[in-house]
Amino acid sequence: MIAIFYLVLQILKLYSYVVIANVIVSWLIAFNVLNTQNRFVYAILELSFKLTEPFLNKIRRFLPNLGSLDISPIILLLLIWFIEMCMKLYIAPIIF
Repeated sequence: MIAIFYLVLQILKLYSYVVIANVIVSWLIAFNVLNTQNRFVYAILELSFKLTEPFLNKIRRFLPNLGSLDISPIILLLLIWFIEMCMKLYIAPIIF
């Protein structure tokens, strides 16, 4: 049970890194630092898009339209942080 607890925590931490990487790559593409014609860049962008977009779309449905400003990754990172803290505060004492 302890191993599953730590596995879930590590998966949440890894997913938060994927969300941050998705934001950084999208900024670099928007400022023409990275070229999407490069196959490696496109593969990274596609992977991060497929991993993060289902959750970001669900969050975007509840957010008002802010124009070109997208705060859904921030909301997702806060939600991941909240889940991690709830696990550490409420589930960890039961397991340990």
